Amino acid sequence: MTPPIEIAPLPYHVDPLCYFAALRDRPGAVLLDTGRPSAPGGRYDILSCDPLALLEVDADGQVQGDPALSALSPFAAQQALLERLPSNVPDSQLPFLGGLIGYWSYDLGQRLEPVSGQAQQAVKLPASRVGLYDWALIQDHECQQSWLVASASRRRQVLKWLERSPRPAADFRLTAPFSAEMSRDDYLTRFDTVQDYIRAGDCYQINLAQRFSAPFEGDLWTAYRRLRATTPTPFAGYLAWEDKAILSLSPERFLLCREGRVETRPIKGTRPRGATPEEDRRLARTLTASLKDRAENVMIVDLLRNDLGRVCRPGSVKVPQLCGLESYANVHHLVSVITGELARGASPLDLLAAAFPGGSITGAPKVRAMQIIDELEPSRRSAYCGSLGYVDVRGQMDTSIAIRSVVAEGGALHLWGGGGLVADSRGEDEYTETLDKIRHLMHALMAASDDPSWNKERLSLIQ
Repeated sequence: MTPPIEIAPLPYHVDPLCYFAALRDRPGAVLLDTGRPSAPGGRYDILSCDPLALLEVDADGQVQGDPALSALSPFAAQQALLERLPSNVPDSQLPFLGGLIGYWSYDLGQRLEPVSGQAQQAVKLPASRVGLYDWALIQDHECQQSWLVASASRRRQVLKWLERSPRPAADFRLTAPFSAEMSRDDYLTRFDTVQDYIRAGDCYQINLAQRFSAPFEGDLWTAYRRLRATTPTPFAGYLAWEDKAILSLSPERFLLCREGRVETRPIKGTRPRGATPEEDRRLARTLTASLKDRAENVMIVDLLRNDLGRVCRPGSVKVPQLCGLESYANVHHLVSVITGELARGASPLDLLAAAFPGGSITGAPKVRAMQIIDELEPSRRSAYCGSLGYVDVRGQMDTSIAIRSVVAEGGALHLWGGGGLVADSRGEDEYTETLDKIRHLMHALMAASDDPSWNKERLSLIQ
Protein backbone atom coordinates (compact mmCIF):
# COMPACT_ATOMS: atom_id res chain seq x y z
CA MET A 1 0.00 0.00 0.00
CA THR A 2 1.38 3.40 -0.99
CA PRO A 3 1.91 5.67 2.05
CA PRO A 4 -0.37 8.72 2.12
CA ILE A 5 0.79 12.13 0.94
CA GLU A 6 1.13 14.83 3.60
CA ILE A 7 1.67 18.58 3.18
CA ALA A 8 4.10 20.26 5.58
CA PRO A 9 5.35 23.87 5.67
CA LEU A 10 8.96 24.84 4.98
CA PRO A 11 10.75 28.20 5.31
CA TYR A 12 9.84 30.45 2.39
CA HIS A 13 12.54 31.80 0.07
CA VAL A 14 11.95 34.34 -2.68
CA ASP A 15 14.61 32.52 -4.68
CA PRO A 16 14.07 28.74 -5.12
CA LEU A 17 17.68 28.25 -6.17
CA CYS A 18 18.86 27.91 -2.59
CA TYR A 19 16.64 24.83 -2.17
CA PHE A 20 17.42 23.40 -5.58
CA ALA A 21 21.18 23.81 -5.16
CA ALA A 22 21.01 21.04 -2.53
CA LEU A 23 19.03 18.76 -4.86
CA ARG A 24 20.49 19.44 -8.30
CA ASP A 25 22.95 16.52 -8.22
CA ARG A 26 20.24 14.00 -7.28
CA PRO A 27 18.94 11.62 -9.99
CA GLY A 28 16.15 13.13 -12.06
CA ALA A 29 16.40 16.56 -10.41
CA VAL A 30 14.02 19.06 -11.98
CA LEU A 31 13.19 22.72 -11.35
CA LEU A 32 10.10 24.46 -12.74
CA ASP A 33 10.95 28.02 -11.86
CA THR A 34 8.72 31.09 -11.91
CA GLY A 35 11.66 33.45 -12.00
CA ARG A 36 9.31 36.40 -12.59
CA PRO A 37 6.43 35.88 -10.15
CA SER A 38 4.83 39.24 -10.95
CA ALA A 39 4.21 38.25 -14.58
CA PRO A 40 0.89 36.66 -15.63
CA GLY A 41 1.07 32.97 -14.79
CA GLY A 42 4.03 33.39 -12.47
CA ARG A 43 3.24 32.08 -8.99
CA TYR A 44 4.63 28.63 -8.15
CA ASP A 45 8.07 26.99 -8.15
CA ILE A 46 8.08 23.18 -8.24
CA LEU A 47 11.23 21.22 -7.33
CA SER A 48 11.77 17.47 -7.13
CA CYS A 49 14.24 14.64 -7.74
CA ASP A 50 14.59 10.86 -7.40
CA PRO A 51 11.51 9.88 -9.46
CA LEU A 52 9.92 6.48 -9.02
CA ALA A 53 10.35 5.87 -12.77
CA LEU A 54 11.59 7.61 -15.91
CA LEU A 55 10.18 7.27 -19.43
CA GLU A 56 11.98 8.46 -22.53
CA VAL A 57 10.74 8.59 -26.10
CA ASP A 58 13.49 8.07 -28.67
CA ALA A 59 13.88 9.79 -32.05
CA ASP A 60 11.71 7.13 -33.69
CA GLY A 61 8.86 7.65 -31.26
CA GLN A 62 9.51 4.45 -29.30
CA VAL A 63 8.93 4.46 -25.54
CA GLN A 64 12.00 3.50 -23.51
CA GLY A 65 12.45 2.84 -19.80
CA ASP A 66 9.63 0.40 -18.97
CA PRO A 67 9.07 -2.78 -21.04
CA ALA A 68 5.43 -2.94 -19.90
CA LEU A 69 4.75 0.40 -21.62
CA SER A 70 7.01 0.10 -24.67
CA ALA A 71 4.21 -0.94 -27.06
CA LEU A 72 2.08 2.13 -26.27
CA SER A 73 2.15 5.50 -27.98
CA PRO A 74 4.14 8.19 -26.09
CA PHE A 75 1.16 9.96 -24.52
CA ALA A 76 -0.65 6.70 -23.74
CA ALA A 77 2.47 5.37 -22.02
CA GLN A 78 2.78 8.56 -19.98
CA GLN A 79 -0.88 8.34 -18.96
CA ALA A 80 -0.39 4.72 -17.88
CA LEU A 81 2.67 5.73 -15.85
CA LEU A 82 0.75 8.57 -14.19
CA GLU A 83 -2.00 6.17 -13.15
CA ARG A 84 0.46 4.19 -11.05
CA LEU A 85 0.25 6.90 -8.39
CA PRO A 86 -2.77 6.81 -6.07
CA SER A 87 -5.22 9.64 -6.69
CA ASN A 88 -6.49 9.79 -3.07
CA VAL A 89 -4.40 12.82 -2.18
CA PRO A 90 -5.24 15.61 0.30
CA ASP A 91 -7.61 18.39 -0.67
CA SER A 92 -5.27 21.27 -1.56
CA GLN A 93 -5.00 24.32 -3.81
CA LEU A 94 -1.34 23.54 -4.48
CA PRO A 95 -0.74 22.83 -8.16
CA PHE A 96 1.17 19.54 -7.83
CA LEU A 97 0.63 16.62 -5.42
CA GLY A 98 2.63 14.05 -7.37
CA GLY A 99 2.67 13.07 -11.03
CA LEU A 100 4.73 13.60 -14.17
CA ILE A 101 7.38 16.30 -14.63
CA GLY A 102 9.57 16.64 -17.69
CA TYR A 103 9.64 17.82 -21.28
CA TRP A 104 8.10 17.07 -24.64
CA SER A 105 10.32 18.19 -27.54
CA TYR A 106 9.12 19.84 -30.72
CA ASP A 107 10.42 16.76 -32.54
CA LEU A 108 7.79 14.63 -30.79
CA GLY A 109 5.25 16.48 -32.93
CA GLN A 110 6.67 14.75 -35.98
CA ARG A 111 5.42 11.48 -34.45
CA LEU A 112 1.89 12.93 -34.27
CA GLU A 113 1.57 14.54 -37.70
CA PRO A 114 2.57 13.54 -41.28
CA VAL A 115 5.98 15.25 -41.39
CA SER A 116 8.68 13.52 -43.42
CA GLY A 117 11.65 14.27 -41.17
CA GLN A 118 14.08 15.72 -43.74
CA ALA A 119 15.97 17.83 -41.18
CA GLN A 120 18.98 16.22 -39.49
CA GLN A 121 19.02 15.43 -35.77
CA ALA A 122 21.95 17.67 -34.82
CA VAL A 123 21.08 17.69 -31.10
CA LYS A 124 20.61 14.18 -29.76
CA LEU A 125 18.15 14.55 -26.90
CA PRO A 126 15.24 12.15 -26.42
CA ALA A 127 12.01 13.32 -28.04
CA SER A 128 10.51 13.33 -24.54
CA ARG A 129 11.69 12.60 -21.01
CA VAL A 130 9.30 12.53 -18.04
CA GLY A 131 9.65 11.22 -14.53
CA LEU A 132 7.00 9.94 -12.14
CA TYR A 133 7.47 11.94 -8.92
CA ASP A 134 5.79 11.08 -5.62
CA TRP A 135 6.97 14.25 -3.85
CA ALA A 136 7.64 17.94 -4.52
CA LEU A 137 8.83 21.10 -2.84
CA ILE A 138 6.47 23.90 -3.85
CA GLN A 139 6.86 27.62 -3.35
CA ASP A 140 3.84 29.93 -3.59
CA HIS A 141 5.10 33.45 -4.27
CA GLU A 142 1.66 35.01 -4.02
CA CYS A 143 1.15 33.77 -0.45
CA GLN A 144 4.91 33.72 0.30
CA GLN A 145 4.80 30.17 1.60
CA SER A 146 6.74 26.98 0.91
CA TRP A 147 5.44 23.44 1.23
CA LEU A 148 6.85 19.93 1.15
CA VAL A 149 4.38 17.49 -0.44
CA ALA A 150 5.50 13.96 0.43
CA SER A 151 4.79 10.82 2.42
CA ALA A 152 6.26 10.72 5.92
CA SER A 153 9.16 8.50 4.83
CA ARG A 154 9.88 10.62 1.77
CA ARG A 155 9.74 13.78 3.88
CA ARG A 156 12.45 12.50 6.21
CA GLN A 157 14.58 11.62 3.20
CA VAL A 158 14.12 15.00 1.50
CA LEU A 159 14.84 16.94 4.69
CA LYS A 160 18.16 15.10 5.01
CA TRP A 161 19.04 16.06 1.42
CA LEU A 162 18.18 19.68 2.12
CA GLU A 163 20.34 19.74 5.27
CA ARG A 164 23.47 18.81 3.34
CA SER A 165 25.76 21.55 2.11
CA PRO A 166 25.25 21.84 -1.63
CA ARG A 167 28.16 21.33 -3.99
CA PRO A 168 29.48 24.82 -4.76
CA ALA A 169 28.65 26.03 -8.25
CA ALA A 170 31.73 25.79 -10.45
CA ASP A 171 32.83 28.18 -13.17
CA PHE A 172 31.20 28.17 -16.58
CA ARG A 173 32.57 29.56 -19.82
CA LEU A 174 32.13 29.26 -23.56
CA THR A 175 35.34 28.19 -25.27
CA ALA A 176 34.38 29.83 -28.57
CA PRO A 177 31.72 32.37 -29.56
CA PHE A 178 28.32 31.34 -30.87
CA SER A 179 28.21 30.43 -34.54
CA ALA A 180 25.06 30.53 -36.65
CA GLU A 181 23.84 27.47 -38.53
CA MET A 182 22.51 29.82 -41.21
CA SER A 183 24.12 32.96 -42.57
CA ARG A 184 22.00 36.07 -43.00
CA ASP A 185 21.78 35.28 -46.73
CA ASP A 186 20.74 31.68 -45.96
CA TYR A 187 17.97 32.98 -43.72
CA LEU A 188 16.77 35.49 -46.32
CA THR A 189 16.72 32.80 -49.02
CA ARG A 190 14.50 30.66 -46.81
CA PHE A 191 12.39 33.71 -46.03
CA ASP A 192 11.79 34.16 -49.77
CA THR A 193 10.77 30.49 -50.06
CA VAL A 194 8.23 30.97 -47.26
CA GLN A 195 6.82 33.96 -49.13
CA ASP A 196 6.48 31.77 -52.26
CA TYR A 197 4.54 29.19 -50.24
CA ILE A 198 2.26 31.90 -48.80
CA ARG A 199 1.54 33.36 -52.25
CA ALA A 200 0.84 29.85 -53.58
CA GLY A 201 -1.76 29.32 -50.82
CA ASP A 202 0.08 26.52 -48.99
CA CYS A 203 0.01 28.46 -45.74
CA TYR A 204 -0.61 31.90 -44.32
CA GLN A 205 1.98 31.91 -41.52
CA ILE A 206 5.24 30.03 -40.93
CA ASN A 207 7.43 30.21 -37.83
CA LEU A 208 11.01 30.12 -39.16
CA ALA A 209 13.86 29.66 -36.68
CA GLN A 210 17.64 29.59 -36.80
CA ARG A 211 20.07 27.77 -34.48
CA PHE A 212 23.26 29.08 -32.87
CA SER A 213 25.84 26.82 -31.20
CA ALA A 214 28.94 27.20 -29.04
CA PRO A 215 31.27 24.81 -27.18
CA PHE A 216 31.47 25.23 -23.41
CA GLU A 217 33.18 23.91 -20.32
CA GLY A 218 32.14 24.05 -16.69
CA ASP A 219 28.95 23.99 -14.66
CA LEU A 220 25.61 24.39 -16.44
CA TRP A 221 23.99 25.33 -13.13
CA THR A 222 26.18 28.44 -13.16
CA ALA A 223 25.04 29.12 -16.72
CA TYR A 224 21.38 28.81 -15.72
CA ARG A 225 21.82 31.16 -12.77
CA ARG A 226 23.44 33.71 -15.07
CA LEU A 227 20.64 33.41 -17.64
CA ARG A 228 17.96 33.68 -14.98
CA ALA A 229 19.50 36.83 -13.52
CA THR A 230 19.60 38.41 -16.98
CA THR A 231 16.14 37.40 -18.22
CA PRO A 232 13.73 36.37 -15.43
CA THR A 233 10.57 34.81 -16.86
CA PRO A 234 7.45 33.16 -15.38
CA PHE A 235 7.89 29.75 -17.07
CA ALA A 236 11.58 28.93 -16.60
CA GLY A 237 13.00 25.49 -15.97
CA TYR A 238 16.18 23.48 -15.46
CA LEU A 239 16.70 19.77 -16.17
CA ALA A 240 20.15 18.14 -16.42
CA TRP A 241 21.26 14.52 -16.80
CA GLU A 242 24.36 12.78 -18.18
CA ASP A 243 25.89 15.25 -20.68
CA LYS A 244 22.53 16.82 -21.49
CA ALA A 245 20.49 19.69 -20.07
CA ILE A 246 17.64 22.08 -20.84
CA LEU A 247 17.93 25.63 -19.52
CA SER A 248 14.65 27.35 -20.34
CA LEU A 249 13.76 31.00 -19.79
CA SER A 250 10.36 30.93 -21.43
CA PRO A 251 7.84 33.76 -21.10
CA GLU A 252 5.06 31.73 -22.74
CA ARG A 253 2.50 29.40 -21.23
CA PHE A 254 1.34 26.61 -23.52
CA LEU A 255 -1.45 24.77 -21.68
CA LEU A 256 -2.84 25.18 -18.18
CA CYS A 257 -5.53 22.81 -16.88
CA ARG A 258 -7.21 23.33 -13.49
CA GLU A 259 -10.30 21.31 -12.51
CA GLY A 260 -11.19 20.88 -16.17
CA ARG A 261 -10.68 24.54 -17.07
CA VAL A 262 -8.12 25.12 -19.82
CA GLU A 263 -6.02 28.17 -20.72
CA THR A 264 -3.37 28.86 -23.36
CA ARG A 265 -1.46 32.15 -23.82
CA PRO A 266 0.14 32.40 -27.29
CA ILE A 267 2.75 35.08 -27.97
CA LYS A 268 2.86 36.68 -31.42
CA GLY A 269 4.30 40.14 -32.03
CA THR A 270 7.62 41.36 -30.65
CA ARG A 271 9.57 44.62 -30.26
CA PRO A 272 12.86 45.17 -28.38
CA ARG A 273 12.90 47.23 -25.20
CA GLY A 274 14.01 50.83 -25.61
CA ALA A 275 17.22 52.38 -24.31
CA THR A 276 15.23 55.18 -22.62
CA PRO A 277 11.73 55.27 -21.07
CA GLU A 278 10.52 57.42 -23.96
CA GLU A 279 11.89 55.05 -26.60
CA ASP A 280 10.52 52.06 -24.68
CA ARG A 281 7.00 53.54 -24.63
CA ARG A 282 7.25 54.38 -28.33
CA LEU A 283 8.24 50.80 -29.22
CA ALA A 284 5.37 49.42 -27.11
CA ARG A 285 2.87 51.75 -28.83
CA THR A 286 4.25 50.74 -32.24
CA LEU A 287 3.71 47.08 -31.41
CA THR A 288 0.15 47.47 -30.14
CA ALA A 289 -0.74 49.55 -33.22
CA SER A 290 0.86 47.17 -35.74
CA LEU A 291 -1.78 45.65 -38.01
CA LYS A 292 0.75 43.09 -39.23
CA ASP A 293 1.60 41.85 -35.70
CA ARG A 294 -2.04 41.81 -34.62
CA ALA A 295 -3.00 39.82 -37.72
CA GLU A 296 -0.21 37.35 -36.99
CA ASN A 297 -1.48 36.93 -33.43
CA VAL A 298 -5.11 36.52 -34.50
CA MET A 299 -4.15 33.76 -36.97
CA ILE A 300 -2.62 31.72 -34.15
CA VAL A 301 -5.56 32.42 -31.84
CA ASP A 302 -7.81 30.91 -34.48
CA LEU A 303 -5.55 27.85 -34.80
CA LEU A 304 -5.47 27.32 -31.03
CA ARG A 305 -9.23 27.73 -30.75
CA ASN A 306 -9.46 24.84 -33.18
CA ASP A 307 -6.90 22.73 -31.29
CA LEU A 308 -8.66 23.26 -27.96
CA GLY A 309 -11.99 22.54 -29.61
CA ARG A 310 -10.82 18.99 -30.35
CA VAL A 311 -10.96 18.05 -26.64
CA CYS A 312 -13.02 20.83 -25.03
CA ARG A 313 -16.77 20.94 -24.46
CA PRO A 314 -18.55 22.42 -27.51
CA GLY A 315 -19.21 26.12 -27.07
CA SER A 316 -16.78 26.49 -24.15
CA VAL A 317 -13.78 27.90 -26.06
CA LYS A 318 -13.48 31.68 -25.52
CA VAL A 319 -10.91 34.47 -26.10
CA PRO A 320 -10.97 36.75 -23.01
CA GLN A 321 -7.81 38.62 -24.09
CA LEU A 322 -6.79 39.43 -27.67
CA CYS A 323 -3.36 40.97 -28.37
CA GLY A 324 -2.63 42.27 -24.88
CA LEU A 325 0.77 43.92 -24.28
CA GLU A 326 3.25 42.20 -21.94
CA SER A 327 6.78 43.50 -21.36
CA TYR A 328 9.86 41.46 -20.40
CA ALA A 329 13.53 42.23 -19.74
CA ASN A 330 14.51 42.38 -23.39
CA VAL A 331 11.28 42.55 -25.42
CA HIS A 332 7.64 43.64 -25.57
CA HIS A 333 5.14 40.96 -26.69
CA LEU A 334 1.54 40.75 -27.81
CA VAL A 335 -0.16 37.97 -25.85
CA SER A 336 -3.65 36.53 -26.27
CA VAL A 337 -5.57 34.24 -23.91
CA ILE A 338 -7.82 31.37 -25.05
CA THR A 339 -9.84 29.36 -22.52
CA GLY A 340 -12.09 26.31 -22.59
CA GLU A 341 -13.49 23.42 -20.54
CA LEU A 342 -12.32 19.84 -21.05
CA ALA A 343 -14.95 17.51 -22.47
CA ARG A 344 -16.20 14.71 -20.24
CA GLY A 345 -13.69 11.85 -20.26
CA ALA A 346 -10.82 13.89 -21.71
CA SER A 347 -7.55 14.08 -19.74
CA PRO A 348 -4.85 16.75 -19.65
CA LEU A 349 -2.57 14.46 -21.67
CA ASP A 350 -5.34 14.16 -24.28
CA LEU A 351 -5.31 17.95 -24.43
CA LEU A 352 -1.53 18.06 -24.75
CA ALA A 353 -1.58 15.51 -27.58
CA ALA A 354 -4.39 17.35 -29.40
CA ALA A 355 -2.62 20.73 -29.33
CA PHE A 356 1.01 19.61 -29.63
CA PRO A 357 3.24 21.25 -30.74
CA GLY A 358 1.91 24.71 -29.92
CA GLY A 359 0.50 26.64 -32.86
CA SER A 360 2.36 29.81 -31.92
CA ILE A 361 5.66 28.18 -32.91
CA THR A 362 4.53 26.31 -36.05
CA GLY A 363 2.34 28.57 -38.15
CA ALA A 364 -0.94 27.90 -39.87
CA PRO A 365 -2.35 25.63 -41.06
CA LYS A 366 -0.30 23.63 -38.57
CA VAL A 367 0.53 20.43 -40.44
CA ARG A 368 1.55 22.18 -43.66
CA ALA A 369 3.56 24.70 -41.62
CA MET A 370 5.42 21.87 -39.87
CA GLN A 371 6.20 20.27 -43.23
CA ILE A 372 7.64 23.54 -44.55
CA ILE A 373 9.67 24.07 -41.35
CA ASP A 374 11.10 20.56 -41.75
CA GLU A 375 12.05 21.37 -45.34
CA LEU A 376 13.66 24.75 -44.66
CA GLU A 377 15.36 24.46 -41.26
CA PRO A 378 18.58 22.43 -41.63
CA SER A 379 18.28 20.61 -38.31
CA ARG A 380 15.53 19.50 -35.97
CA ARG A 381 14.52 21.77 -33.13
CA SER A 382 14.98 19.29 -30.27
CA ALA A 383 13.49 20.68 -27.05
CA TYR A 384 13.24 24.20 -28.52
CA CYS A 385 9.58 25.01 -29.20
CA GLY A 386 8.52 21.91 -27.30
CA SER A 387 7.15 22.10 -23.73
CA LEU A 388 8.33 21.80 -20.15
CA GLY A 389 5.87 21.19 -17.36
CA TYR A 390 3.94 18.83 -15.14
CA VAL A 391 0.80 16.69 -15.10
CA ASP A 392 -0.53 16.00 -11.61
CA VAL A 393 -2.50 12.97 -10.37
CA ARG A 394 -5.69 15.06 -9.93
CA GLY A 395 -5.76 16.16 -13.56
CA GLN A 396 -3.93 19.46 -13.12
CA MET A 397 -1.38 20.48 -15.77
CA ASP A 398 0.80 23.44 -16.61
CA THR A 399 3.25 23.54 -19.52
CA SER A 400 5.34 26.17 -21.23
CA ILE A 401 6.38 26.73 -24.82
CA ALA A 402 10.14 26.17 -24.67
CA ILE A 403 11.26 29.33 -26.42
CA ARG A 404 14.26 31.33 -25.10
CA SER A 405 15.72 27.95 -24.25
CA VAL A 406 19.26 26.59 -24.30
CA VAL A 407 19.93 22.90 -24.92
CA ALA A 408 23.25 21.36 -23.83
CA GLU A 409 24.49 18.11 -25.32
CA GLY A 410 27.92 16.63 -25.82
CA GLY A 411 29.85 19.70 -24.71
CA ALA A 412 27.95 22.19 -26.86
CA LEU A 413 25.19 24.71 -26.20
CA HIS A 414 22.42 25.30 -28.73
CA LEU A 415 20.15 28.34 -28.78
CA TRP A 416 17.40 29.18 -31.26
CA GLY A 417 15.64 32.36 -32.32
CA GLY A 418 12.55 32.39 -34.51
CA GLY A 419 9.48 34.32 -35.52
CA GLY A 420 6.24 34.10 -37.46
CA LEU A 421 6.35 35.08 -41.13
CA VAL A 422 3.24 36.32 -42.94
CA ALA A 423 2.58 37.84 -46.38
CA ASP A 424 3.63 41.37 -45.49
CA SER A 425 6.70 40.41 -43.42
CA ARG A 426 10.04 41.97 -44.38
CA GLY A 427 13.05 39.68 -44.44
CA GLU A 428 15.59 41.99 -42.78
CA ASP A 429 13.12 42.91 -40.03
CA GLU A 430 12.34 39.26 -39.32
CA TYR A 431 16.03 38.32 -39.22
CA THR A 432 16.64 41.09 -36.69
CA GLU A 433 13.66 39.97 -34.60
CA THR A 434 15.10 36.46 -34.23
CA LEU A 435 18.19 38.08 -32.67
CA ASP A 436 16.23 40.54 -30.53
CA LYS A 437 14.62 37.58 -28.77
CA ILE A 438 17.86 35.89 -27.73
CA ARG A 439 20.58 38.56 -27.62
CA HIS A 440 20.29 38.90 -23.82
CA LEU A 441 20.79 35.14 -23.42
CA MET A 442 23.80 35.18 -25.74
CA HIS A 443 25.37 38.13 -23.94
CA ALA A 444 24.88 36.43 -20.56
CA LEU A 445 26.54 33.23 -21.74
CA MET A 446 29.40 34.98 -23.54
CA ALA A 447 30.11 37.40 -20.69
CA ALA A 448 32.29 34.87 -18.85
CA SER A 449 34.83 34.79 -21.67
CA ASP A 450 37.96 36.85 -21.09
CA ASP A 451 38.99 36.61 -24.74
CA PRO A 452 38.96 40.17 -26.17
CA SER A 453 39.00 38.85 -29.73
CA TRP A 454 35.36 37.84 -29.28
CA ASN A 455 34.12 41.40 -29.06
CA LYS A 456 33.96 42.10 -32.79
CA GLU A 457 32.39 38.72 -33.53
CA ARG A 458 29.89 39.17 -30.73
CA LEU A 459 28.77 42.54 -32.01
CA SER A 460 28.45 41.37 -35.61
CA LEU A 461 26.39 38.35 -34.56
CA ILE A 462 23.91 39.73 -32.08
CA GLN A 463 23.52 43.43 -32.73
